[in-house]
Amino acid sequence: MAHSPDDHPSKPACFPRHPFDDDKLREECGVFGVIGTAEAANFVALGLHALQHRGQEAGGIVAHHAELGFNSARRFGYVRDNFTSARLMDTLPGPLAIGHVRYSTAGSKGNTAIRDVQPFFGEFAMGGAAIAHNGNITNATALRRELIERGSIFQSSSDSECIIHLMARSLQRDIPERMKDALRRVEGAFSIVAMTGSKLIGVRDPLGVRPLVLGRIGDGWALSSETCALDIIGAEFVREIEPGEMVVISEEGGLRSHFPFERLSSRFCIFEHVYFSRPDSILGGQSVYETRRQIGVELAREAPMEADLVCPVPDSGTPAAIGYSQESGIPFAMGIIRNQYMGRTFIEPSEQIRNMGVRLKLNVNRALIAGKRVILVDDSVVRGTTSRKIKEMVLESGAAEVHFRIASPPTAWPCFYGVDTPERDKLLAATMSEEEMRLHLGVNSLKFISLDGLYRAVGEAKGRNPDSPQYCDACFSGDYPVVPADMLEQGFQLKAAE
Repeated sequence: MAHSPDDHPSKPACFPRHPFDDDKLREECGVFGVIGTAEAANFVALGLHALQHRGQEAGGIVAHHAELGFNSARRFGYVRDNFTSARLMDTLPGPLAIGHVRYSTAGSKGNTAIRDVQPFFGEFAMGGAAIAHNGNITNATALRRELIERGSIFQSSSDSECIIHLMARSLQRDIPERMKDALRRVEGAFSIVAMTGSKLIGVRDPLGVRPLVLGRIGDGWALSSETCALDIIGAEFVREIEPGEMVVISEEGGLRSHFPFERLSSRFCIFEHVYFSRPDSILGGQSVYETRRQIGVELAREAPMEADLVCPVPDSGTPAAIGYSQESGIPFAMGIIRNQYMGRTFIEPSEQIRNMGVRLKLNVNRALIAGKRVILVDDSVVRGTTSRKIKEMVLESGAAEVHFRIASPPTAWPCFYGVDTPERDKLLAATMSEEEMRLHLGVNSLKFISLDGLYRAVGEAKGRNPDSPQYCDACFSGDYPVVPADMLEQGFQLKAAE
């Protein structure tokens, strides 16, 4: 496979993480693919730009042209900074392309090498194939050990590369069948967009933990992590890829659907509704924005408070704050303003600047806040470091009282399905009660939405079914739908049965 002549050999030295982002659960990754359009890579670049919230460390695109074969480009940083130059995009011709934006969730967390940037490519007897994976393989360590013992040579530290090696060892006669073989060995969560020289392939794991949707663009097709990326290229949303489904799309044969895995009840990640997905996306037929507004409504019913203002912690707390305001009758106000131009590549020239932390991204609207009893609505509390700093900023601006309302239940368990979560002992809710967290944060009151309340907000009128949960909510409940085999091998303790 040819590569762009200016592929970066190493990671830029100045690529700091910002303190504000370190206290959030990290978005996993985003995948996008297009077939049947001229200059497919340009559409993929636009789609990845719309999915940038799902991964900001790096991105890559692989394209195929009938005469020029496969070509790829991989870059660190934002899509807008890399995949917008004509010089680069001209090296990715053809009517078929896939792409990936990455935040490292397995392998070299926070220390990505260019070899870890997807899509990954493999050359097989029947031709080449590229694969982009959103999720996390929970038995990757065992698979990797087995494959290396049998002679496989890995080029990256990513769990996703196991799929390519499993495909190489399959005896099936075409690439889609080899992919089915490989994925039957894989445990965990995966939404995959892959390509051969003539086919675009999309697959979701049997539980449907991570999202994947199908769109139509002219005579062509698109696959995407979210519907918002279909919108940016003018594609029509057709449907979600079902849990356990594989679609194989070619210009000649159209779309074919397969169900190569055992059919299971869906366990879609409920945190997609809370935080990960963009508010202008559609999940399970529901507007993400409307779901988040309804979370705020439920939160106001469960945890009312007399106050003067309801203020979101921008931007992820905004829809829930609107819902809380509407249900409670307390005025909504933008008491905290986010600096939209504070990117992750900001150069931090001194210790003094680094210590400013959250102030680099958020500023309090003093004239609005002074003397007021303020309800701050945020999507989650992870370590609690950012929440404490925000509280301090609001009090310094003259607020009379500060009350936190959180639009998710306490995050007490790590995720092993494609979300970078701190170790359990670093999660505030794993070591403290709600009252202890309130004292630690130093706020007048702290309330989280209940797990049943969250389920009601996403459309489950009777709340959570404890015998058969409708979503993956392991980060809140400790109820893991897929046993995290690798982590158990490392000594992780599962929640004891109640």
